[in-house]
Amino acid sequence: MKRSIYIFSSGKLQRKDNSLILINKNGKSYIPIEVVDDIYVFSEIALNSKLLDFLSQKNILVHFFNYYGYYSGSYIPKEKQISGKILIKQVEYYLDNMKRLYLAKKIIEAASFNIFRNLRYYNSRKENLKTYINEITYLRKKIEAQNNISQLMGIEGNIRETYYMSWENIIDHPLEKRIKRPPDNIVNTLISFINSLIYTTTLSEIYKTYLNPTISYLHEPGERRFSLSLDVSEIFKPLIGDRLIFLLLNKKIIGEKDFVKELNGLYLKENARKTILKMYDEKLKNTIMHKSLNKKVSYKYLIRLECYKLIKHILGEKNYEGFMLWW
Repeated sequence: MKRSIYIFSSGKLQRKDNSLILINKNGKSYIPIEVVDDIYVFSEIALNSKLLDFLSQKNILVHFFNYYGYYSGSYIPKEKQISGKILIKQVEYYLDNMKRLYLAKKIIEAASFNIFRNLRYYNSRKENLKTYINEITYLRKKIEAQNNISQLMGIEGNIRETYYMSWENIIDHPLEKRIKRPPDNIVNTLISFINSLIYTTTLSEIYKTYLNPTISYLHEPGERRFSLSLDVSEIFKPLIGDRLIFLLLNKKIIGEKDFVKELNGLYLKENARKTILKMYDEKLKNTIMHKSLNKKVSYKYLIRLECYKLIKHILGEKNYEGFMLWW
């Protein structure tokens, strides 16, 4: 089974026959290319064009993170799945306001329902989330009535603000307010780091389909970002990211000792990042019995299935409905 490779040590990454070699102060590590899905780099590392050509042949993406754990960018090989027809349809659905609005609403409906299911799950344990559940239920009913993307994003913002306010009843650490860059407390730091992992995982899964990751429907396409990854990530943050954060904090797997305070924010220490990445990988490998396919699929593959559903929609084969938790 292919897997993500995480690199924390500075050094050189090279090709040797049909393997990758990581050379650092600890010596050489050999990684058979057949097991590599994508690569995450959290340190300074030297690459050469020979290696990049090899990675391109094998359709392997490389995601780069800086010293503080912020996502910096990705190396994306030449597209292996190319369809002019689907690209034209993607653009058509972006340019047509009604077609775009339909997809944007479906994304928000699915994301907000998954948020609702998270709260309902934790309310069954603590019975102190009813006010937030009721408010999100009320806001969700307003989604369909919105006439443009700006209004829809306003509803989405209100839903997420209410959701984050509820976290003080789920975890022991206060969130107070969502602050992205720089994150100012433990919870904001975890959200930023784990959301960036979901974003890059989604980008890797989009790459395996015919979709162009820069053409989106909820988020506005722009420079230097893969906005379709932002769209699809919204649906899976509650299932993959938020539940992982709750587990890390409630089980005290991650605590104050795992963070370092600097002038420009609060950051995860390297060992904490390694712990989170291990659990994130395990999360992606979790499987559920898919109702439509009638077989077990991983959380990671659910993301790719979401891309396939978007393709079917823009081709007119089947109306898109966002993934909603049923367990």
